[in-house]
Amino acid sequence: MSELPLIDTCPKSMEYGPCGGVGFDGSCEVDAGHLCAFLPRPTVPWTGLDRTTGVAPAGRTAAAAQTLGALGTRPWVVADLPVQALSVASIDRGAAILAGEVDAVLAGDAGNARVQFPPAYRAHLLQRRGLRVWTGLNMRDRNRVAIEGELAALAVEGVAGVHCVTGDHTLTGHRPDAAPVFDLDSTEATALARAAGHVVSVAASPAAPPVDRRAARLREKIRAGADVCFVNHAGGAAPVRRFVDEAGDGIRYIPCVPVVVDHRSADLLESFTTLALPEGFVERVRRSRDPRAEGIALAVEMAQQMLAVPGVVGVNLSGGREGAEESFAEALAEIARRLR
Repeated sequence: MSELPLIDTCPKSMEYGPCGGVGFDGSCEVDAGHLCAFLPRPTVPWTGLDRTTGVAPAGRTAAAAQTLGALGTRPWVVADLPVQALSVASIDRGAAILAGEVDAVLAGDAGNARVQFPPAYRAHLLQRRGLRVWTGLNMRDRNRVAIEGELAALAVEGVAGVHCVTGDHTLTGHRPDAAPVFDLDSTEATALARAAGHVVSVAASPAAPPVDRRAARLREKIRAGADVCFVNHAGGAAPVRRFVDEAGDGIRYIPCVPVVVDHRSADLLESFTTLALPEGFVERVRRSRDPRAEGIALAVEMAQQMLAVPGVVGVNLSGGREGAEESFAEALAEIARRLR
């Protein structure tokens, strides 16, 4: 273990940690000078929310039932949503490019902004343009009441699924003046989303410490109600296969596939210090005479390898860059077409 001192308590107030942002040296993503508070602790077992979860509806929403019926009948292609956070025009343009090409968009908060449209409103904007939406919901900016309101609105909107993440701390974004909320963490939010009738997805980061307990952490999220696991960049299909084998059945897997189509997006990807990529992946894009064509071909190749892993029901095409939103949307659409 790293020689860093142990942080006393999780800055995100997580009960069921650690999050996926732990550094490769075990450092906390918020305070890199200290070890993650969860590293020396055994996996925290799911014991339920310490407050009531409200009255669950009879079964799933109609949209959730449709999603569950479709997953596994054929591979799903889920794409990130490369749009400007507060621009309806940008959302409309991105939706026009991706509609009819992908099975759903993973519409979480844009990574380069902290001020966002509310998740249910963003889903409404996208679905009116013909896109099926898998909504990302983070706990950073919302207390439990606001989270329950979003889940109710998302049920009315009829989203394909809800992706529950704890979220980045405000100190890591461009609005450090905003107070972090973290009333719940992703595991607790999973239970609320399931009670609201949604298909619930969670994230897993097999390459982040504690590597030997990441599968056990996912199993506790399954106990809380998770249906689908989006597997963060783990270094290729072989590490994903090992993780799926270790975590086991009881959940469907959708691994992330990196999409890098130019030198600037390669630089951006490499700036994420806790992201694992296959050896030589970025270098192949950099060395190519046509980085865009090479990046698209690499993504198709990796996606096909991921889809061959037992238990995998789809892939998440993951990529985007500020200032090149439409170009990235077009690349994601092209990859999806080739995979079909």
